[in-house]
Amino acid sequence: MISNFKDKVAVLTGGASGFGLEMARIGVARGMRVVLVDVQQDALDAAVKELTAAGGQVMARKVDVANPQAMEALAAEVKATWGAPNLVFNNAGVSTGGLIWENSVADWEWVLGVNLWGVIHGVRVFTPMMLEAAKTQPGYEGHIVNTASMAGLVTMPNMGVYNVSKHAVVAFTETLYQDLQLVTDHISASVLCPYFVPTGIDKSDRNRPDKDAQLSKSQLLKKELTSSAVSKGKVSAADIARNVFEATEHNHFYIYSHPHALASVQQRADAIVNRTQPPNPYAAKPEIGEMLRKAFRVAYE
Repeated sequence: MISNFKDKVAVLTGGASGFGLEMARIGVARGMRVVLVDVQQDALDAAVKELTAAGGQVMARKVDVANPQAMEALAAEVKATWGAPNLVFNNAGVSTGGLIWENSVADWEWVLGVNLWGVIHGVRVFTPMMLEAAKTQPGYEGHIVNTASMAGLVTMPNMGVYNVSKHAVVAFTETLYQDLQLVTDHISASVLCPYFVPTGIDKSDRNRPDKDAQLSKSQLLKKELTSSAVSKGKVSAADIARNVFEATEHNHFYIYSHPHALASVQQRADAIVNRTQPPNPYAAKPEIGEMLRKAFRVAYE
């Protein structure tokens, strides 16, 4: 947990848009020094301009979080410039869909590279220096927040690659929390599990390495239907960023955007314990599940 954010250092991946940018805005308002990490240079430039105009101390770096050497270089630069970070928000994420047997190797490599390996690298390169700071700096406080999804707690159809990546992030972060508890009282962790929130992730194909890849029929359907659901989300990225800061301040582990969606999580847990069939993951939003089913029955007749 972090009790006082002033003059603390935050590293935010996916920091030029969505949750990352909203976190940066709050961090600057609270007097933090902010490291923005993203793959979109134009978005980084715009974010730096805005945040420095607001009086923020900002370092911005274009980094692919899936690249281990690039993340190691970033960590070394952060340490040399501002020392060990206090808040690490491993938030960079991308999304693709499709029936799980239709996903290509490129789909798996891209989504797991950003969503899972980005989190792994963020923890791998920053946690050791945070632990070192906890030993050598009186009063040091640190917190790591990893962005998963409600798709890390339930298994939604036509989202296999994304589901796998986000379930892995939940398991990774729960383990990180337990491991930190073994060695320190000064650093903790949280996992963010948002549902449908308009952040721009539904347009993440813009940063896909193989932008000209042919999408399958199911991927095209997912893109169309998910964009509609996300764009209608009533909870904003700014709302979520406030929730993340509150969780960091009060050492809450699980962070949700839509608590009512936990009914689906409970149903899945009950199914596991009772050995029944996997339940409908859209129980909280049945209209989405029905729309998806109708679209697929028509497309795959």
